[in-house]
Amino acid sequence: MRYTSILRAARPNLTGFDPKAYAAAAGTPANDPWARAEAWRYTGPFTRWNRFKMSFPGLGIATVAFAAYCGYEYMFLKDDHHAEGGHGEGHH
Repeated sequence: MRYTSILRAARPNLTGFDPKAYAAAAGTPANDPWARAEAWRYTGPFTRWNRFKMSFPGLGIATVAFAAYCGYEYMFLKDDHHAEGGHGEGHH
């Protein structure tokens, strides 16, 4: 420990403002006048789950349609034309 840090004490705030006392006094209000006006934001169609669900309205249908198309293409649209060896050897 340095000698100068021993001699120095904590300096008081010049303005007299104590942030710790201010934070303790602020706390939560006993009666919030805006509580009823803000309650609609978190109920009904505006809940967190509903907001997330409505962010991507066609994602479920699009995923199923894409999977069905990939299955159809794999099963029925096989390209046997290029299964032979070389290119241009008697298949034209």
